[in-house]
Amino acid sequence: MDIASRPSEPAENAQLAPELGNTAPPPVAATVIRREDYQPPAWLVPEVALDFRLGLDASHIVARLSVVRNPAGSGESTLRLNGDQIAPLAVRVDGREVNDWRLDGSDLVVELTGDAHAVEVETAVNPAANSQLMGLYASGGMLCTQCEAEGFRRITFFPDRPDVLSTYTVRMSGEKAQFPILLANGNCTASGEADDGTHWAEWHDPWPKPSYLFALVAGNLTANSARFETMGGRQVALNIWVRPGDEDRTQHAMNSLINSMKWDEETFGREYDLDLFNIVAVSDYNMGAMENKGLNIFNTRYVLADPDTATDGDYDAVEGVIGHEYFHNWSGNRVTCRDWFQLSLKEGFTVLRDQLFSADMGSEAVKRIEDVRILRVGQFPEDSGPLAHPIRPDSYEEISNFYTATVYNKGAEVIRMMRTMAGVERFRKGTDLYFDRHDGEAATCEDFVRAIEDGAGLDLAQFRLWYSQAGTPQVCAEVAHSGTQVVLKLTQTVPATPGQPDKQAMPIPLRVALFDRATGTHSGERLIVLDQDSQTFTFDGFAAPPVLSINRGFSAPVAIDFAREKADLVFLAAHDDDPFARYEAMQGLVLQHLVAGVSGRLDDAARAEGQAAIGEALGAIIADPAIDDLMRGELMILPAESYIAEQLPVSDPGLIHAEREALKAWLGRALAEPLKALHDRACAVPYSREAAARGARKIKTQALVLIAAGDPAEGAARAFAQYRAADTMTDRQGALMVLCNLDAPERETALADFHDRYRDNALVLDKWFSLQAGALNPKVLEHIAALAQHPDFTMTNPNRVRALYMAAAVNPRAFHDESGAGYRMIGDLIRRLDPINAQTAARFVPSLGRWRRVEPVRAAMMRAELERIAALPGLSRDVREQVSKSLG
Repeated sequence: MDIASRPSEPAENAQLAPELGNTAPPPVAATVIRREDYQPPAWLVPEVALDFRLGLDASHIVARLSVVRNPAGSGESTLRLNGDQIAPLAVRVDGREVNDWRLDGSDLVVELTGDAHAVEVETAVNPAANSQLMGLYASGGMLCTQCEAEGFRRITFFPDRPDVLSTYTVRMSGEKAQFPILLANGNCTASGEADDGTHWAEWHDPWPKPSYLFALVAGNLTANSARFETMGGRQVALNIWVRPGDEDRTQHAMNSLINSMKWDEETFGREYDLDLFNIVAVSDYNMGAMENKGLNIFNTRYVLADPDTATDGDYDAVEGVIGHEYFHNWSGNRVTCRDWFQLSLKEGFTVLRDQLFSADMGSEAVKRIEDVRILRVGQFPEDSGPLAHPIRPDSYEEISNFYTATVYNKGAEVIRMMRTMAGVERFRKGTDLYFDRHDGEAATCEDFVRAIEDGAGLDLAQFRLWYSQAGTPQVCAEVAHSGTQVVLKLTQTVPATPGQPDKQAMPIPLRVALFDRATGTHSGERLIVLDQDSQTFTFDGFAAPPVLSINRGFSAPVAIDFAREKADLVFLAAHDDDPFARYEAMQGLVLQHLVAGVSGRLDDAARAEGQAAIGEALGAIIADPAIDDLMRGELMILPAESYIAEQLPVSDPGLIHAEREALKAWLGRALAEPLKALHDRACAVPYSREAAARGARKIKTQALVLIAAGDPAEGAARAFAQYRAADTMTDRQGALMVLCNLDAPERETALADFHDRYRDNALVLDKWFSLQAGALNPKVLEHIAALAQHPDFTMTNPNRVRALYMAAAVNPRAFHDESGAGYRMIGDLIRRLDPINAQTAARFVPSLGRWRRVEPVRAAMMRAELERIAALPGLSRDVREQVSKSLG
């Protein structure tokens, strides 16, 4: 499952049976689930047959379960079937109705005497009332499901845990006029029509799967279809299902799917295993997409794309998410996770796979920088806050709260480190062994590490600490030169995190190179592994002190503390042959200056010196013909305010914003002419999807950002001209973003035009909301308040809620307004949204939970909002867990 609100362009500035889901779950006492308490299921369910009579307001379900005692289980006679806001209409055992069942909380409990039984349960749900969007729900006249992590229990009673694997047969019937297309997992085995206007379809999935991978879709849909021949000769029918009228915007998704299937065969040796692969785009969706076996369900934003409505970043996100969900067919479906503590087993591994795929499809260097930016902006703050947890957590109250950047993105980095230490070929041997050993099983993170260990020939005993310890390791580097020898001393510390005050040293693989200052070259890169609290590494053959390039390619997810001279950073920004290290040098140069400014360490002379060094480096980047424009665009982006805050024990968001804006303005003035020339050059490049044209569009917007910072009038004029001339959403959105930051008449004109042009396109209207809420405009809070009352805003669609309020929550200008209005806005949102969609509401809590890292006045206001939320009666389990941990 993809949870990330994947970035597009780099942001400059997300007994109730018939009434299921119309309210939040009733409050229950907090139950902590602990990994150490895992017990195998007492009963297994080898086969499941589901019969659905479908309707938007009432759907009736009959579930027939073939249950057998688990030889590895406890031997108890009690069959416990999980439920959530449903009630049994009838319960039968071996064909006879029984009345001695009972409800234990939400669960259905049945006493069984033998070793194998047929258990049948009838339930009914109201999909139209299911605003939580978990289980079976309605979206724009169609029916669909979302069952990960615990949504299946909102449809029928079942041992809803990932280590119960079953083969599923599904029969669906409904009004043909309302639901002309009926889809489920696997292959369609039969279909037909009745005389009463209904029709039916039967589906069978031959591969055992956990209940979280069950899927069903019924509605008026049309498909873009293609075929793919696997490396074993299997002919696979591919369909991307969308609402009529949207099919013209699905070709990029189809191309991405075909490329994913081919890439997974070539890179990991994984072949698709069914005759059919369906993707369905859904408008109302909590997540990005879901990997249900043979029937992937997607948020529309990760399927629909054309140049007029999707940016280059949107195209990249579609490709990445399509790949991610397809790759789950093996890393998640054929081998699933034993319990939810092992979530990173499938998600961390699959994120790495989608990152490698996207790198091969485009620019490896740019993709790596984008991945690290996401980690630093999203996961590093998580690691240093009250919600810090290892990639394999030890406990939880609500599993949906662990679909986090730590589990996904840091999990990917941990597996990438194994790949770095093993090398590509040996890592592939390890993954082959993993799939061979555990195909058809529910596995653990330990199973994965052991397979890499055995297949790649690595000793990963100490490396396992990456799975159990939270926190971002801090690595301090010191370099000494004597004679012809260089000594590199490295010291690591892993900060204390909630529940983990003391940490052990972890293996940290670092790619390093030493540059000769005179020639601008190095004699070779070396991989070193820091696995102690402190170690020294020696390098010979240096008559003069070299320049250290460390953590090249971001070989480890750590923070490097290395006191560098500005001249060395300027040197690396100009000469480093590792693209990430070059980017890192530029980021370091800017960070050093901004942190010093925020900390009050810059007098006028030091400020001028720092600005000059940054200006020199950026000017060289703008002028360097050897840099392609995609990379140039990355190098032009200043560090995000949230990442700057991570460099400080306690931050003042107002000071950070002021310092960063002042530097932008200075650069815009000092480099005015080169920036205008760069913008003019980029504007002359015609549209295509080739790298050169995409790079031109990227630098076009980044140049505009700096031009407008230095000269708002010039910026407004150029942005409005770019907006009017735009023949792509990339150019139009980039120009509108710059205009939204300004208090200029062109802003209102462009916003009105954009809304009129795209008023009937929900995904593009999401951009209209997001651009205004994310703007650095002084009146941004007024604009957000007005947008919340706009006729096009709704609290029931997660995309629209995220577009407005998540953009505001990550916008320091709005969220950290000194009046506290931003905090109240997000606090009010959480309280209003929780009864409607608790899962979406919970994702807004971490922004307030960072209060300990913020200066005292703002911190008090942030904490007060958390306390107001905590006092709300009937708070959902999702939000309650996040708030209680944030308050500590």
